[in-house]
Amino acid sequence: MQELVLKIAADVITRACQERPADAVLRAELKSQPALDPLLRRDISRAVFAYFRWRGWLDERQSVHDQIVHASQVNMKFVREPESFADADLVARAVPEWLAGQVEVSPALARALQTEPRLWLRAHAGQGRELAAKLGEGALPGEGFLADAIEYRGPQDLYRTPEFHAGEFEMQNLSSQVVSLLCAPQPGETWWDACAGEGGKTLHLSDLMRNKGLIWATDRAPWRLKLLKRRTARAQVFNYRAALWDGSARLPTQTKFDGVLLDAPCSSVGTWQRNPHARWTTTPEDVHEMAARQRELLGRVADSLKPGGKLFYSVCTLTRAETVETAESFGKAFSEFKPLALTDPFKPTGTPAPQLWIWPQANGGNGMFIAGWQR
Repeated sequence: MQELVLKIAADVITRACQERPADAVLRAELKSQPALDPLLRRDISRAVFAYFRWRGWLDERQSVHDQIVHASQVNMKFVREPESFADADLVARAVPEWLAGQVEVSPALARALQTEPRLWLRAHAGQGRELAAKLGEGALPGEGFLADAIEYRGPQDLYRTPEFHAGEFEMQNLSSQVVSLLCAPQPGETWWDACAGEGGKTLHLSDLMRNKGLIWATDRAPWRLKLLKRRTARAQVFNYRAALWDGSARLPTQTKFDGVLLDAPCSSVGTWQRNPHARWTTTPEDVHEMAARQRELLGRVADSLKPGGKLFYSVCTLTRAETVETAESFGKAFSEFKPLALTDPFKPTGTPAPQLWIWPQANGGNGMFIAGWQR
């Protein structure tokens, strides 16, 4: 491993902590060195994430440099010989012990978390195959319900492609795409993306609405809304209004909506495949604090729906407290909301259910939980 890769990766790892996640430190470091070769950037990123992914196999008495080298060696062995890793060992070492009290950590889940994440793109509605053909080698279009989801395995820097600059696709995880597709907003409707973040689902909702109707996109962080506005400009999304909302009882608008999507803040356990640092900074206390916040937010947005309007709750986590327990709590408190029947897009012939789990080991995307109700 190149000395420069080791040096930069070790510096990122040393500076990372709960307040400064490794992925954010890494982005800032790479941004500060624009002259770095793209291959070096890739190797640095892989070294950092391999360290956190395989931290349970490392000897903390060694130097960070030596631990990075060991982690990379273990990762390469896992890629070449996954069967040489015992199920019990993976379950015991891949995640912190406390997780077993909130999630059934199966061998399949542990193996999925130790696998490097896939890169997913979202084409405009109906243009998945056309975009995949343009991107060429390594662009694999989806089918059926997910026909506009593309897995990319090619060599290009997608941010430099003319298709990206023309707004023809977004980087969006497969599971996140499922959320908006289940919402199924119609052109001319009025929707609220209550925790819009940087706008990935806002853009998808708009695309499904053919840029007609109106979406209120709110978030508590001004910097996220600034990024949202930049993304909507590139994608030529016009049917939205962005506003700050801190989740308080003072709502951003008195509008009554056809649909509300609450993609709530969560512990993000479902993203631990692509964000392995969070495995070692997230605590059980974080989970319970998030669950309380999610229940509060659901109660805040519920009255903003029209009669017959639909409410969707999604979280990229897998803990019981933030998924089934939060959904059950809402159902008991708001009896006028009736559960929706959600069809699993990965099992379209299965029986629809009011709650949908998406597991990393089954579909290659983030872990996700989705529930829906109609007022």
